[in-house]
Amino acid sequence: MNRRRFLVTTAGAALTATLLPATAFANGMVDYSPGLIQKHLAAGKTVFVDYAASWCSTCARQERVISALRQANPEYDRTMVFVRVDWDAYGGHEVTTSRKIPRRSTLLVLKGDQELGRIVAGTSEQQIKALLDTGLQAGS
Repeated sequence: MNRRRFLVTTAGAALTATLLPATAFANGMVDYSPGLIQKHLAAGKTVFVDYAASWCSTCARQERVISALRQANPEYDRTMVFVRVDWDAYGGHEVTTSRKIPRRSTLLVLKGDQELGRIVAGTSEQQIKALLDTGLQAGS
């Protein structure tokens, strides 16, 4: 194998490994677009918002915990809308600044005009489950 082919293959493998967690998390998550969260809130839905970046290791850990909890309890998906806000695209956008989101790896539960709970950079299964359960109670 020549050097150029090796570099291209290695770079491609690294890029794929970096993007796979984001792709896996996108299953069951709706990618944010302007107005999406407000539309669901106006319709009376409970919204779980994940401010994440594909390169963030804390976000990846949160993703794994959230995915496992959602698989274990399908009620989460029946009672909440899950929205992923790409930090790289929307870190300085109104969807982030209006809620005073300090950093990527922030998780929120919203209902109506209220924030019911928030986790900043937390990866504990117990803590994330408690946030999901808050959304579950609000959505029931």
